[in-house]
Amino acid sequence: MATPPKKRVAEAAPAQVPKAVVNRLSFYLRELQHLLRDGQVTISSSQLGRLLGFTDAQVRKDLAYFGHFGYPGIGYRCEELVTAIRKILATDESWNVALIGAGNLGRALLGYGGFEQQGFRVIAAFDADPNMEGKSIGEVPVFAMEKLGKMVPERNIKLAIIAVPAPAAQKVADQLVEAGIEGILNFAPVTISLPANVSQVGVDLAIELEQLSFSVVNRKFAARRKANRANEANQKANSGELGVDAFDDDDEADLESPNQLTPGDVMEGDSA
Repeated sequence: MATPPKKRVAEAAPAQVPKAVVNRLSFYLRELQHLLRDGQVTISSSQLGRLLGFTDAQVRKDLAYFGHFGYPGIGYRCEELVTAIRKILATDESWNVALIGAGNLGRALLGYGGFEQQGFRVIAAFDADPNMEGKSIGEVPVFAMEKLGKMVPERNIKLAIIAVPAPAAQKVADQLVEAGIEGILNFAPVTISLPANVSQVGVDLAIELEQLSFSVVNRKFAARRKANRANEANQKANSGELGVDAFDDDDEADLESPNQLTPGDVMEGDSA
């Protein structure tokens, strides 16, 4: 039996791909990597979706933005799909990253081993405290902020992480832009202004907890409403009145929808 031709990754224009789709790609990638480590070779869209709380149709729709990756009677080949998604996310190459702010949050981020596993090498940290210069956090050396402009081009650093207090975030962002940084991951709990040619992603941990609390409260509310409607239906049935459904499709959707949301979906307001 002939081997099906290798699937090609389509050249999808970034502007045509909703941010929520890109967000879910990262979830697919992590899960596929776990499956590969466990020795699984293939997976169907329904299996992958079920593991992550998405529908099989959602999985297929997301991947269809970039090409066709499934095989009839087989599903997806895990290793092949990992390679394709890494290429889509541009993590099939190594990225040099700078971290700004060597305080408690910065130290915690530098201690996270997952960055390098996904192709991101934090090769330098910078801090405004002169006492930090010359020290190292783990294997990452700490430099003075004054050296940022020189080291970014020298070390081919394209991405940066901001882990400074909110009042200092915009000034740091301006320095990064001037140094030639092309993308910023901002952990400061404040919005920063950047030119159009510099990409940014904001991570506000308090906002993430707000999304979580909303999901928890919404699920409890939907469950109470379902129980109340069931009680009303039973009471009508016992009294001889015409029975009604205990709850409608909207109630079921209320119960299921919180698991379908990701922080990116909520924050971006993207319904894709």
